Amino acid sequence: MRHGLFLLVTLLIAAVSFGQARPGPGETFMVVRVKDRGEVAIRLYTDKAPKTTARVIALVGQGFYNGQRFHKVVTRPKPFLVQVGDPGSRSRPLEEVGGGGTGQRVPYEDTGLPNDEGMVGLSTLPNDRDSGDSQFYVLLGPARFLDGSYTVFGRVVSGMDVVRAIQLGDVVTDVSIVRG
Repeated sequence: MRHGLFLLVTLLIAAVSFGQARPGPGETFMVVRVKDRGEVAIRLYTDKAPKTTARVIALVGQGFYNGQRFHKVVTRPKPFLVQVGDPGSRSRPLEEVGGGGTGQRVPYEDTGLPNDEGMVGLSTLPNDRDSGDSQFYVLLGPARFLDGSYTVFGRVVSGMDVVRAIQLGDVVTDVSIVRG
């Protein structure tokens, strides 16, 4: 009985300590920590969107997303998306941001992945799918009307409850890359 109880307690501690999803062999995860909300683990589809994921990984390595605020959160009339990646969100009023980035362009990559709940895509300028840069969105619900217009490069594998709780202005404390 004691052995079984010890095993159960050990498993519970491990589950709490390692609650975040871990990448399998050959997988790459981006872990986004949101102040007062928690962590979100996003599997990056490096094989399907090599240019986009290379750009995002490079930006993470530079600490680009650290301290940025979610400048777009659309939950009404139905849950749609949250968006981050404009460096101006650190210092400017949120109503003034949304068009900024690094000035580089990442061309559209047709990954064949759908714009469904939990999918992550590279934001672009209106009517220019080759203008992706640093901003990305996470979908709160299906948005298949976006298919073919934005590079879908990742999927939330852990922390979708955190994504659903994000409010306009929430701060990204830090982002890291974890490889399997």
